[in-house]
Amino acid sequence: VQLQASGGGLVQAGGSLRLSCAASGSIFSINVMAWYRQAPGKQRALVATVTSGGTNNYSSSVKGRFTISRDNAKNTVYLQMNSLKPEDTAIYYCSVTVRSSYSGPSYSYWGQGTQVTVSS
Repeated sequence: VQLQASGGGLVQAGGSLRLSCAASGSIFSINVMAWYRQAPGKQRALVATVTSGGTNNYSSSVKGRFTISRDNAKNTVYLQMNSLKPEDTAIYYCSVTVRSSYSGPSYSYWGQGTQVTVSS
């Protein structure tokens, strides 16, 4: 399973960006799709998750500003980021939990990361 993330870039504070992450390969089903981020000198932290049933969860630092969504037909997860702040600057990683067959186990996979930089 491969993940291809895109959409990062440089934006001014208050601006918006939309990240995308497409999964491909041997996929029977995808349960949880998630976005994490890692700022310089900090540990990787969970930003948002969305389940196959459409339940979303957000970290308190982004709730109300970021929206996670998924397109199951495209095996793609999105992160719409509004009202961006300099403290949102980080490398953003997508992660998915995939089952490759009906009765097989689930495994988690990571994308390569995309840089988001918010200038003040």
